[in-house]
Amino acid sequence: MARQQFTPEQHSVRLLKVGEQVRHVISEILTRQQVHDATLSGHSVSVTEVRMTPDLRQATVYVKPLLGEDEEAVLKALRTNTAYFQKEVAQRLKLRFAAKIRFRADETFDEASRIDALLNDPRVQRDLDDEEKDGDDD
Repeated sequence: MARQQFTPEQHSVRLLKVGEQVRHVISEILTRQQVHDATLSGHSVSVTEVRMTPDLRQATVYVKPLLGEDEEAVLKALRTNTAYFQKEVAQRLKLRFAAKIRFRADETFDEASRIDALLNDPRVQRDLDDEEKDGDDD
């Protein structure tokens, strides 16, 4: 059978769709507390993003515990139960290959907070006010 060829646009859309499906499956497992782990049962964990490799064989899952509490403990528990997540994702999505899952802490919230703090800095506000005054002279 001939291998299906995708255009780059179709390929990236497919990666996004599969990543989103993986995110939903993992979120559902965590929400319904189907993993028998005390650490995961005691924390609410958000799955913020899943990035798939182009061959769909690896998935990087970005997670954030509610309020960022015990992030390292939650990551360790997720990594301990990786085999269960991989098996469930493969069964529910019926993919040709079971994606190897890697859990990572989602740092985007921390980065956004850092940028907000920088933008609210009085020195930056002063510089922005100076630019607005210069722009009004035109």
